[in-house]
Amino acid sequence: MSQTLRIGLVGSGFIARFHLTSMVGVRNVEVAGIYSRSADKRESCAAYANELGLGPAKAFDSLEAMLTSGTIDAVWILSPNDTRLTIMREIHALVTSGKTKLKGVACEKPLARTIAEAKEMVRLVEDAKLLHGYLENQVFSNAVARGKEIIWRRAVPSTGRPYLARAAEEHSGPHEPWFWMGERQGGGVLSDMMCHSVEVARFILSKPGEDRGALKLKSASATIATLKWKRPQYVADLKKRMGPEVDFSRRPVEDFARGLLTLEDPDGNEVMIEATTSWAYVGAGLRINIEMLGPEYSMEFSSLNAGLKVFLSRAVTGGEGEDLVEKQNAEQGLMPVLDDEAGIYGYTAENRHMVESFRTGKMPSENFHDGLAVVQMLMALYRSAETGQTVNFPLDGLDDYTAPTARA
Repeated sequence: MSQTLRIGLVGSGFIARFHLTSMVGVRNVEVAGIYSRSADKRESCAAYANELGLGPAKAFDSLEAMLTSGTIDAVWILSPNDTRLTIMREIHALVTSGKTKLKGVACEKPLARTIAEAKEMVRLVEDAKLLHGYLENQVFSNAVARGKEIIWRRAVPSTGRPYLARAAEEHSGPHEPWFWMGERQGGGVLSDMMCHSVEVARFILSKPGEDRGALKLKSASATIATLKWKRPQYVADLKKRMGPEVDFSRRPVEDFARGLLTLEDPDGNEVMIEATTSWAYVGAGLRINIEMLGPEYSMEFSSLNAGLKVFLSRAVTGGEGEDLVEKQNAEQGLMPVLDDEAGIYGYTAENRHMVESFRTGKMPSENFHDGLAVVQMLMALYRSAETGQTVNFPLDGLDDYTAPTARA
């Protein structure tokens, strides 16, 4: 057991800063390095880590330089989806050649763009004999974890297992251009956000301590659509904000997705996951709703039902920002305020779990195998949406399947 886990971040965008903010609430961790392809962004990110007292953090100009510096015990892969497999291959090569002594790797969601890529991520991390964590923050949300604990302790023993989980996540669109580009991201909103919804639903439907694979997939049904962002005024808006490469008149991806997964629990009962996601929601900001229903009970969580609200009249003016809630859409009116976004969304508890797991030599409870399972669910949903038919398991030929909105 090491006293402090020294971590390096690969990536310096929006999600990297979210992780840094959450790390303030994590003990026994030091952010020692930042690597990304943008010199300005990695320097800025390292400066932010030091400003938060998480360092000393150094910006590195290559992944190899960071991993062979002797100052990094574990890596957080936070870079765009199309770079993750390449990064994992370089980590594998450096570890297996003895050039670095990493303990673990954690990877942001989704693990990969296809099942074949996800399987290769698993193979590489296991061949390198590394501990591995899948960074699905909603599983670690305090509200979700507490709600699940109460239901499974108080209600399930006397009335039976839950049979339905609903999860919805909506906002007005991603921050960076690559999210809107199907080939780079792996699809559209189904890939980007339903990865959260299906996994948090699978988590709350699973008995505490039970292997997540105990819930057997039976079928998948989905619908995808581009409802808002292919309209001419919004096509123009995207080009202006994201650059000419994001052209929804030629290459749109879905901004709405609805999925239904049917599973079988260990008692032989049918259970369902119902998920809805969109980039076409205009409200206060990011909205997450999670529900679980059982024979004589239910639980629900909504991220925008915050305890703190503020009202700003039209006389109060100022620039645009996200100081009240992520993906904020207004600066006036009655607004919910998330006083601790990193904690409410689960990032703090997620990073605390990953740090302590790697530090003490234990495999995280949410790991690359869960990331692979998520990609398998997503690809089945995409296949259903493309064919207009329910997909039944087991299903052959899905490993090399690419989402229709991710094809060249």
